[in-house]
Amino acid sequence: MKKIDISGSPFEIGLRLGEFGREAWHQKLTLTSLWQTVMTMQSSAQTQVMRAAVQTHYPQIWLELEGLAQGLEATIDQVFAWNCRGDLVRSTSDGCTTVAGVNAAGERIIAHNEDGFPQLRDDCALVTITPERGLGFTSFAYPGSICGHTFAVNEKGIVNTVNNIRAVHRPHGLPRQILARASLNANTLDEAIAILTGPPRAGAFHHTLGQMGDTRLFSVEATGSGCSVMPLTAVTGHANHLVHAALADVEQVVTDSSASRQRRLAQWLERQPPFDAAAAKTILSDKHDAALPIYRLAADDPDEENTLATAVFTLDAHHVRWQIFGINRDVAAFQGQTS
Repeated sequence: MKKIDISGSPFEIGLRLGEFGREAWHQKLTLTSLWQTVMTMQSSAQTQVMRAAVQTHYPQIWLELEGLAQGLEATIDQVFAWNCRGDLVRSTSDGCTTVAGVNAAGERIIAHNEDGFPQLRDDCALVTITPERGLGFTSFAYPGSICGHTFAVNEKGIVNTVNNIRAVHRPHGLPRQILARASLNANTLDEAIAILTGPPRAGAFHHTLGQMGDTRLFSVEATGSGCSVMPLTAVTGHANHLVHAALADVEQVVTDSSASRQRRLAQWLERQPPFDAAAAKTILSDKHDAALPIYRLAADDPDEENTLATAVFTLDAHHVRWQIFGINRDVAAFQGQTS
C-alpha cells in the first residue's frame, strides 16, 4: 500500500488525490459494471439536488471534488456521481467489518477490515492530509474518491471507521461520503455524531466512533430514513447491514456475506474472550466459513469484495496508536500515533 502526504488548499488536496488515482480510474474503475451504472445517473434530478446541497453546505469539500476531477482527468459530473454511488445505487461493492470494545486496561479498541474491489488492492493508499483550513487527518483512500468513508483518525484523536449499508430508500439529502469527509473536521465525538446524523442525508453508513481522552465509544447507524446512536458498553461487531433495534423497520439489502460475517462476529463475542488489539485482529482474520468468511480473499466473492487492509486503533487518555495490516497479517504495513 502506498503512503502519501498531502498539504494545501482544498483544491490542491483533491488534485493530488486525483493524480494518485488517475491510472486506476481509467484502467480499472471505468471497466466495472458499478461505474457504468452510476455514470448513467450523473445528470439525474437526484444527483443535481445532492450537488446543490454540497455546494451550499460544504463548499470546501466541493473544491476538493473539483481538484479530484482535474487530477483524475475526468469531468466533475463523473467524479461527483462516483462519490455519490452509495446514494444513487442501493448495493455497491464497499463492504467492511468492524469490532470495537474496551480492554482490561481501560483502553478503547476499534478494529476494521476495509473491503472493496479486489482489483484495487495495489491502487489504494494511506493518506495523511494537512489542509490549510480544517483539521489534519490520516485516512485509507481509494482511487477516485475523497477521504473519510473508510477508516481514519484526525488530529483531535477522533477515530471513525465506516461500513457500507445497503438501504433501499435513499431520499434527497446530502451524500453519505460528503458527510463522512465532513466529520473529519470535528473537534469532539459529539460534533462528529451531529454531522453524521443531523442534516438530511441520502445514503446510509454505519460508523464506529471513539476519541482519545473520551471514555465513550459509539455505534452509529445513519440512514436517510432515520439514525440510531448507540453507546457501546460491551465488545460489539458490525458488518454491512443495520442491526440496531431502533432501525428494524428500515428496508435494506442484506447480502449473504454480510449476514454470515455478522453471525460469526456474534459467535466470537458470545465466548467473551479477553479483548485486546491482538484479539480484535484475530477476529477480523477469521476464515471459519470458507465460502463467506470475515477475512475475504476469494476471487469469486459474491459481493465482488476482498479485504484490502485491516486497521487496529487503540485509544487511551492521551493517544491513539494505530496499526495498518495488508495481506501479510504478521507485519504491520504502517504504524502511527496521534497525541
